Amino acid sequence: MSGILKKSNQFFRNVVVELKRVKWPTRKELISYTITVLVTVAFLVAFFAAIDLGISALLRLITK
Repeated sequence: MSGILKKSNQFFRNVVVELKRVKWPTRKELISYTITVLVTVAFLVAFFAAIDLGISALLRLITK
């Protein structure tokens, strides 16, 4: 049991070391990235909604 405890303790120490090496984004970068993600998601939602509406209309024409 102590082997598991030592390994998990070492794992979390390594996590802390790695987190100190991370280059965290600045506030300006974070805002820019967030806007990019939101615009991309909005575009994809509109794109797939248009495709869905188009396919639905096509199927309604075929099945009538």
